[in-house]
Amino acid sequence: MPRLRIVTFNIAHGRGLVPMQGLAPGWLIRRRLRKIAALLVSLRADIVALQEVDQCSRWAGNFDQLEFIREAGGFAHAVFGITNRRAGLLNYCYGNALLSNHPILASESVSFGTRAIGEKGFLFAEIECDGRRVPLANLHLHHRSRAHRFRQAELFLAWFRAQRSHRHPHWALPPVVCGDFNNSAMQADATAALLREFSGHGHGDYTMHPTDGACTFPSPLPGRALDFILLPPGCRHARSEVVRSFLSDHRPVLVDCELE
Repeated sequence: MPRLRIVTFNIAHGRGLVPMQGLAPGWLIRRRLRKIAALLVSLRADIVALQEVDQCSRWAGNFDQLEFIREAGGFAHAVFGITNRRAGLLNYCYGNALLSNHPILASESVSFGTRAIGEKGFLFAEIECDGRRVPLANLHLHHRSRAHRFRQAELFLAWFRAQRSHRHPHWALPPVVCGDFNNSAMQADATAALLREFSGHGHGDYTMHPTDGACTFPSPLPGRALDFILLPPGCRHARSEVVRSFLSDHRPVLVDCELE
């Protein structure tokens, strides 16, 4: 059976541990993104879900960060899911993204709102892995409001239910759901609700990674678990870890699993 290595990583616009966006010069952002690409290569990642990635934003060096990482890391495929966009002198354009060494067959980006800045959302893709069509959702939820997170989780689930009828027959397994959920799985919050929802539709129990409660934020001294990968039953013999890294305020999560 083929194995698959998935990473989720909020890269914080490439600013690293600089506390305020716009204070890091472009050359420093490029150097940090080059280190992020090297880290992903060292992890032998097949699929990488990124959050807070800029396409061409003045506050983040005004260049395509996804393409920069893709080239530096030698990834074959990439797709952007823009959730925030503004033109003009203080231009910005950012959202979620995917890097993959497997073909990306289809993708769709959904924003949870209509504001020009501050919106969260998700990027859904279907990826061909060893002849199998693997669905994956890269999700970024609200960082402060529990009510917002529940609303966003319900919007995501409603979109998924609407898609499932015509997409599902082509999938090799139920979707992998990963990203920056901005809340712990141990709370009565959106992460637990998503895990319960996906496990309750006849797919069998999903597993949550990291499994040992390891924390991912803030990266210098992690005290909160915010970043997760939810695996469907078709992903077997999974091993996960929180990767020690100070290239962002989040630490990346890695899962290595076997596709049934």
